[in-house]
Amino acid sequence: MKQLLKKSLLPVIIIALLALLGLQLTKKPQAPDVTFNTIDGKQISMASLKDKVVIVNFWATDCPGCIKEMPELIKTYNNYQSKGLEIIAVAMPHDEISQIKNYSKSQQLPFPVTYDQSAALTELFGQVRLTPTAFIYNKQGDLLQRTMGELDFVALQQLLNKELGV
Repeated sequence: MKQLLKKSLLPVIIIALLALLGLQLTKKPQAPDVTFNTIDGKQISMASLKDKVVIVNFWATDCPGCIKEMPELIKTYNNYQSKGLEIIAVAMPHDEISQIKNYSKSQQLPFPVTYDQSAALTELFGQVRLTPTAFIYNKQGDLLQRTMGELDFVALQQLLNKELGV
């Protein structure tokens, strides 16, 4: 009887373990639970951005790719912000706060800009070292995409249209 019970439970246990493994593999990484301190003194938590599609863009004032993509990032923000997009620009620890503020002002960056002086954010987002690096999260805070290097704005527009129901 014991032998029969063991034989009948083994397939059930294996199926349950496979189902659990499958669930873990399909579970998307979540946005870190962080609060951004902007260069103009505001605080924005990732938790407060639920129900928005969020792009966290790591950049630097001395990064040619970052400077090249910034006009398109501004345009994207202006086109989608009212539809539920938020962009947080995170300046890298090696940057100078005066350069970040000057660039933000001269380019009239419309989205929040933070300075990761202590490198806490670069660590929480998976040890970001290359700029630009962008993380795109859906309205539930699930990671949709991580892009190292310049964004493909045609693909980004398609993704935003889908995620924001545009």
